[in-house]
Amino acid sequence: MAAHLSYGRVNLNILREAARKELREFLDKCAGSKAIVWDEYLTGPFGLIAQYSLLKEHEVEKMFTLKSGRLPSADVKNIIFFVRPRLELMDIIAENVFSEDKHHSSRDFHILFVPRRSMLCEQRLKEQGVLGSFINIDEYILDLIPYDGDLLSMEYESAFRECYLENDQTSLYHTAKGLMTLQALYGTIPQIYGKGDCARHVANMMLRMKREFAGTQNQILPVFDTLLLLDRNVDLLTPLATQLTYEGLIDEIYGINNGYVKLPPEKFAQKKQGEASKDLPTEPKKLQLNSAEELYAEIRDKNFNAVGAALSKKAKIISAAFEERHNAKTVGEIKQFVSQLPHMQAARSSLANHTSIAELIKDITTSEAFFDNLTVEQEFMTGVDTDKVNTYIEDCIAQKDPLIKILRLVCMQSVCNNGLKQKVLDYYKREILQTYGYEHILTLNNLEKGGLLKPQTSSRNNYPTIRKTLKLWMEDANEQNPNDISYVYSGYAPLSIRLTQVLARPGWRSIEEVLKMLPGPHFEERQQLPSGLHKKRQQGENRTTLVFFLGGVTYAEIAALRFLSQMEDSGMEYIIATTKLVNGTTWIKSLMDRPESQTP
Repeated sequence: MAAHLSYGRVNLNILREAARKELREFLDKCAGSKAIVWDEYLTGPFGLIAQYSLLKEHEVEKMFTLKSGRLPSADVKNIIFFVRPRLELMDIIAENVFSEDKHHSSRDFHILFVPRRSMLCEQRLKEQGVLGSFINIDEYILDLIPYDGDLLSMEYESAFRECYLENDQTSLYHTAKGLMTLQALYGTIPQIYGKGDCARHVANMMLRMKREFAGTQNQILPVFDTLLLLDRNVDLLTPLATQLTYEGLIDEIYGINNGYVKLPPEKFAQKKQGEASKDLPTEPKKLQLNSAEELYAEIRDKNFNAVGAALSKKAKIISAAFEERHNAKTVGEIKQFVSQLPHMQAARSSLANHTSIAELIKDITTSEAFFDNLTVEQEFMTGVDTDKVNTYIEDCIAQKDPLIKILRLVCMQSVCNNGLKQKVLDYYKREILQTYGYEHILTLNNLEKGGLLKPQTSSRNNYPTIRKTLKLWMEDANEQNPNDISYVYSGYAPLSIRLTQVLARPGWRSIEEVLKMLPGPHFEERQQLPSGLHKKRQQGENRTTLVFFLGGVTYAEIAALRFLSQMEDSGMEYIIATTKLVNGTTWIKSLMDRPESQTP
């Protein structure tokens, strides 16, 4: 039981349990002992739904990673392939099946496509001559995966690229399907708002699916009051900026994948006194990060500059609790102290881990390089010299800094200037190609197509108007005791979250002009509820909004929404859903062609 999923306003464990039930049913279809062959990308998301113990209960004895050649030997009756519907994976599966047939093993093969079956893939298996070898070909609809008590993600990494570069709307269909599943479990969402072309598509598909399933709806009291669909391209600036919350910085520096982070091991080595530290571990330290850990839930969304104080306060509380043992005199008191020990020891080890992580991050955030980079970002956000070649970017290219760092800054300058003058753009492109290699011309082309790096078409730059109207820059943001969402970027309030905030109060009508300057339509739809299912709101009861980011969301934006949920007078609680959890680096990487041939 993932208890932390049920603490929030909406019990997301219901969704996880529904996914587990379907998985069990499929495994039981394949009677006898089983080996699962995994498409490696799926192991992370699946880990959030089902641990190995659940698979073991259903006679899964072995697990392998899908790779070409022969399958490792396993004394099992069934071999099940868990794969995404990708053609290149079908070729590997065909090779695996052929090598098994050659060795005359009498095994049953099954395929489980995640999240949808694909005719093209089945056609490819047919061409390879192995389609007939499969007893079950099924799909496992894993759209929205609960990551935390208020966070769902589809982990669909190519969604932004597909929508904006390839004009492929598959991810939008999966999104609409995922939202229908959500409504089947949590009731129809009465109000839908949206901004952007993709948002419009998703809303249209949802309304169409609702008409198709008319009459089969569950009579459930709606848990969500509102759904807000936001296109990532409405706010291209936020993911490019360096996140400054604790969780955001962990993701920027080390990368959080499916709720886990891998860290350099030397900081976590337990050194005994008097021992030489020659045997330092070489395996990265893997830690799970979610709100099930009390301390992490407390500090994850703080600005990093406020984390040190929070950790030292916690250290004092823990050491005071351990001191209590000297005061325990009677048997009853000693017994009570002993019963609290496991919790106290867990808290102490959690504190040690986060102190080590904070030290690792501090080494980076206090460096000159980090400060210089941040200064330039903040200059762009406040509109300083965005229309000419930036000397810091020139220096970084000359020093051959990582290409992604350069691309983030150049794209940021372009977004804050509503495109770059042709002369400036050409200069940057030339410098990048001459320094990093001409193969990156494809990447630059992709960034242009996605609207991140583009020539200025009109002489008017709308960004300053948007910045002023929506108060996107707040001088002297309070990082220790924040009173506004701008603390997550130390001054910059994410545009996407400002739109969410204004929608709740006073409503989008108050910013019609700005909405017109941002790409894509904005709209409102209402879904009819069956009679008797209208929510009677208690005095002082908060409304619940599901904010769905199409194309990715950053941890800093999530922190800003959590901040809004906790505000005394907001009257609104937010649940966050997205196609993918991203940061500037992973987002730009998804738009690169051949990122593996990247310069270090």
